[in-house]
Amino acid sequence: MTDFVLTGTPLLSRAALDRAEHLRSDADALRAGWPDARLLRVDGRGRVRISGGDLLFEPATALGDEPARDAVFLGVRDERHVWAVRVPALAGDLGDLRRIGQGLDEATAGLLTTAVALLNWHDHAGFSALDGAPTAPTLSGWSRISTSTGHEEFPRTDPAIICLVHDGGDRVLLARQPSWPPRMFSVLAGFVEAGESLETCVAREIREEVGVDVSDIRYLGSQPWPFPRSVMLGFAAVGDPAAALEFTDGEIAEAHWFTRDQVRAALDAGDWASGTQESSDAELLLPGSISISRIMVESWAAADQRTLRVRGPA
Repeated sequence: MTDFVLTGTPLLSRAALDRAEHLRSDADALRAGWPDARLLRVDGRGRVRISGGDLLFEPATALGDEPARDAVFLGVRDERHVWAVRVPALAGDLGDLRRIGQGLDEATAGLLTTAVALLNWHDHAGFSALDGAPTAPTLSGWSRISTSTGHEEFPRTDPAIICLVHDGGDRVLLARQPSWPPRMFSVLAGFVEAGESLETCVAREIREEVGVDVSDIRYLGSQPWPFPRSVMLGFAAVGDPAAALEFTDGEIAEAHWFTRDQVRAALDAGDWASGTQESSDAELLLPGSISISRIMVESWAAADQRTLRVRGPA
C-alpha cells in the first residue's frame, strides 16, 4: 500500500492573517483605526477588483466617517485595519479566488478567503434559526443577533470530506460530476451529516457516489473552502478496482481508475483552471491549484510505491 503525505500545504491553508479577534468588540479601537483602514469590496459572485493580479483596496472612509454596520472586520495588515463589504456589482478588471488565488501572497489570500466566507454567511443569515426574527450584525460582522430575543448566532462552517481513493498500488479512482465538461475528473467529496464521524462520512460518501467500499481511511490535511462556507477535510482510502462502479445518487456522471502514469501526464499538462489542459490532447484534465484536490493528486502521483501505508502530515 502506497505511503504518501501531502507534499505541501494546500494553497488556501497557507493564509497568514492577523485576525485581531480582540478588536472585534472594541468599538473605540475600531473607530480610531477607521480613518486609515482599508476596504475590500466583494460582489455576489465573490469577485473583487484587481490590478496586475493583486487585490485593489480603497479607503474604508469611502463608506462613511465611522465603521459601517454592514462591513465586516477581517483583521490587521501592515498595522492598518482591513474591512470587507458586499456590493451588488463591480466594474473594471475582476477576479475571484479560483482565478487569482494561486498568485496571491499568504496574507492577501487569507483576507480574501475570510471575506468571501464571512460575507457568504451573512447573505444567508438574515433571520434567526431559533425564532425566525430578523437578525442584525454585531461584533464587527462576526456574529448576528435576533432583533426579537437577542439570541446570538455565529458564522457557520460546513465540514466536508474530500477523499483520494486508490488501490494501494498504481491506480487511483477519479470521477466527473454531470456539470463538468468531458475529461475533467477529480477526487470524491461530500458533506458530513449530523451525528457522523469523518471516517464514517468518507466510507458512506464513496459508497453512495460510486458504489465502492473503502478501507484504511487516513487523514491528510485540510483547507478552507468558502464556496459558500465550507472546510475541506482531506483523506486517502483504499478501494478495490475490481468492484463494480455504481452511480446511484446522481452526483457522479462517470468514474474511472487511472494509472499513475496517466495522472502524471495530466499533471504535466497543467490544470483546468488555467485553460492549458483544455487546449491539449490530454485524456484527463485535473483540478487547479486553488483546491486541496490538486495537491492530494500530486502527492499520490509522486509517492514511492515501495512503501507500506498511507499517513497524514507529521
